[in-house]
Amino acid sequence: MGYKDLKFPKGSLFLVTGGAGFIGSNLCEAILKLGYKVRCLDDLSTGKQANVDLFLDNPNYKFIKGDIKDFKTCLEACKGVDYVLNQAAWGSVPRSIEMPQFYCANNILGTLNMMEAARQCGVKKFVYASSSSVYGDEPNLPKTEGREGNLLSPYALTKRCVEEWGKQYALHYGLDTYGLRYFNVFGRRQDPNGAYAAVIPKFIKQLLNDEQPTINGDGKQSRDFTYIENVIEANLKACLAPREAAGQVFNIAYGGREYLIDIYYSLTKALGKKIEPKFGPDRKGDIKHSNADISKARKLLGYNPDYDFSKGLNEAIEWYKANL
Repeated sequence: MGYKDLKFPKGSLFLVTGGAGFIGSNLCEAILKLGYKVRCLDDLSTGKQANVDLFLDNPNYKFIKGDIKDFKTCLEACKGVDYVLNQAAWGSVPRSIEMPQFYCANNILGTLNMMEAARQCGVKKFVYASSSSVYGDEPNLPKTEGREGNLLSPYALTKRCVEEWGKQYALHYGLDTYGLRYFNVFGRRQDPNGAYAAVIPKFIKQLLNDEQPTINGDGKQSRDFTYIENVIEANLKACLAPREAAGQVFNIAYGGREYLIDIYYSLTKALGKKIEPKFGPDRKGDIKHSNADISKARKLLGYNPDYDFSKGLNEAIEWYKANL
């Protein structure tokens, strides 16, 4: 179960792009704890130095400040690397609607730079972050790979485009690529601040400060919230996946379904707060319901998530209470 017993060749070197971000820093930490080497590449545009400062004394850790939009930086970062975990991207559906050109340059061209650099440097496995947003307006639940709808945001478009590049690199260039469609990841070190903050840390921070949170829409939208430990497991197991699974994409979630309004009241109860929410307009580009079929990842990656929503939420709440 989980990933803590996984074994890689001695001295394996992992490159984590976007390694100072929420998911990236958790990947760096997990790999270092397993005893392997980590090279972290981040331009600190959305990631935070504080997320990786705790690794500075570890001799297996190296930080490179650099931008994936610069191909030379990508090449330098990939030298001698066995596994790339490509998390570098700008998130947020609403922000992508405001900044389409930047999202194209950063998320698509940046990831393409990384794939090409990985190919040239002989990287064994290239695992990259995709998103449940690629399902667009496809109405059926659970969401199943190969059954996608019309895309609803530039962010979703960037992720779908990256998936197609992943297929091409596996098909033509011999790079084993594995796309992980994350479903609403949450957990320690996720940023609660700013207009585009994810909903769980934002609600927790506001409730701890006795502020009244705003729920976009009626609160009846549902999500397959996925705890960070499950995402770490998926990334590391993809590095050990067979070549036959390369060039494909996989839903990474727990396979559950939580309604936003229920999550809100779970948080008020857990934090001992009696604050009613405000309700605001729906967010542009948002999907109403999201729930993943994870059978493909189970079968081809050996993915077997340990953390259901309530177990993950309890851990996340404890972390925020200690760190906010």
